[in-house]
Amino acid sequence: MDWTGPILILLLFILAIVSLLKKGSSWNDSSPNLPPGPRTIPILGNLHLVDLKRPFRTMIKLSKKYGPVFRIKLGFQEMVVLTGYETVKEALVNQADVFAERAVIPFFEEFAKGFGVVFAHGENWKVMRRFTLSTLRDYGMGRRTIEDKIIEECSILTKTVKTYAGKPFEVTTIMTAAVSNIIVSILLGKRRDYEDATFLRLLKLISENIRLSGSPNIMVI
Repeated sequence: MDWTGPILILLLFILAIVSLLKKGSSWNDSSPNLPPGPRTIPILGNLHLVDLKRPFRTMIKLSKKYGPVFRIKLGFQEMVVLTGYETVKEALVNQADVFAERAVIPFFEEFAKGFGVVFAHGENWKVMRRFTLSTLRDYGMGRRTIEDKIIEECSILTKTVKTYAGKPFEVTTIMTAAVSNIIVSILLGKRRDYEDATFLRLLKLISENIRLSGSPNIMVI
């Protein structure tokens, strides 16, 4: 019986495991310039520590042990996490130019190719940002036009809240609809009712996509 094939497959399997183990532990051994963080395990990184439904709880817990700036690894995706108002303000306000770049996430790169307002990065993102701000100003952003739209929507929102007569109600949907209506009224020329089934369906799909796009499952793909 020829054992060459099975032995070759076994050797390849062993080499693949060794390679993954080496890659999984390389961050702990060769990243002296990164902030402190929990030790990783091969392939998973720190995924075994993360509450996938409420990852913010894990980040808060880790910040208490490693400080307001710490590192974490989700699969093969390395990240530096900032926690606390002062730390985030220092990064996004005082050091805005340094932190202006967007993360390159393989899942989004696959279909966006680095283009668009949301998923662009580098010089392309800067160009898109300037174009977007310029276009929004043409539609009234920062002018009296948009102020009138906001006042109108606030009036309708206030009346809607009063209809509940002090009884408990789910506020997220109508608040999201109110904010979205300001944009819709500018782009389409008219607002949509808070009970509009198509409008509510669209808002639900957008919220679900945003939630999924920020989940660890997407970030590590």
